[in-house]
Amino acid sequence: MIRSSLFSLKRVRKQALSVLITLSILIQLVLFAACSATEEAATEAESADNTTTTTDSSGPIIIPLHNWSTQVVMAYVIGGIFESLGDNVEYVTADSQAVYESIRIGEVTISHEVWESAFGESFNNAIAKGGVIDAGTHDAKTLEEVGVPQWVIDKNMCPGLPDYKALLNCADVFATPDSGGKGRILDGPQSWHGQEYPDRVEALLGDKWVVKFAGSADAIWADHAAAKKEGRATLTFNWTPNFTDAEGFVFIDWPPYYHGCRKQDGGDSKCGSPTGWLKKAANYKFPKTHPASYKAFSQISFSTKDIGQMAALVDIDRMDHKEAANKWLADNEDVWRPFTQAGM
Repeated sequence: MIRSSLFSLKRVRKQALSVLITLSILIQLVLFAACSATEEAATEAESADNTTTTTDSSGPIIIPLHNWSTQVVMAYVIGGIFESLGDNVEYVTADSQAVYESIRIGEVTISHEVWESAFGESFNNAIAKGGVIDAGTHDAKTLEEVGVPQWVIDKNMCPGLPDYKALLNCADVFATPDSGGKGRILDGPQSWHGQEYPDRVEALLGDKWVVKFAGSADAIWADHAAAKKEGRATLTFNWTPNFTDAEGFVFIDWPPYYHGCRKQDGGDSKCGSPTGWLKKAANYKFPKTHPASYKAFSQISFSTKDIGQMAALVDIDRMDHKEAANKWLADNEDVWRPFTQAGM
């Protein structure tokens, strides 16, 4: 009887031990599965955090419009390139100096024509404050300077040009009804250069000359047309690249530019303008929100010829800016299409 009881007790203990082992294994399997699921979820979350979207946002890319032909036509050209990639584009009128702050705070997405001489300081200040990135440089080299249409040289209306010293002897040739008998230099809008040219004229030409400010680039070209029709000389601000590269325009030779020579920089303003770069600026979020369009934008590098052609469609052929952009895009797909395919 006792032996039977002991045998039964051993069997119960053995069964209990078997159950405990089985439960232990099941618990370990459950814990392992839970840990694996947690690790997998964490891995997926980490992967999601580190992944940059390759799809452009449906939000619009905002492009500024200023007050000269090359900038406006190129705005629509670049907008057309973005639209070819499936993105939405909006255009807003913006001040050419204040636009870099607008880019910095996200009100505008890009600036595609950053002239070193006129806008380099505003551009660099915005980058230093944060929120603006340098999106690359065009192939074209720039010069912003005053000069005369080629026909003024051809007719020898002021002997000795383009040397600036010749202007000391023929101020009367460039006088206009609003210049008080003095030679007139027609600058662009005052927001472009401030007192740069009045300071230079005072330093190098004295009181025989006066600087007047045009309300827009179109006013400068209207003056060119009127002067040619009337057979009079005119001395105006201009720049390259521009449509006048093909028509013929001669910049005045001033004493060479050096850093610090302008009055605003502590100098005496007895110097001309520097040649410079033509850059592109973008809001820092642009590469993330519209990676395809940003990639194309960073690759865009228009030449002097490209930009001159764009402007000529407006200023010579008299197309409106959108029409000119559409024609340029249609005629020059071999130029712009590779920008959209770089790195693909």
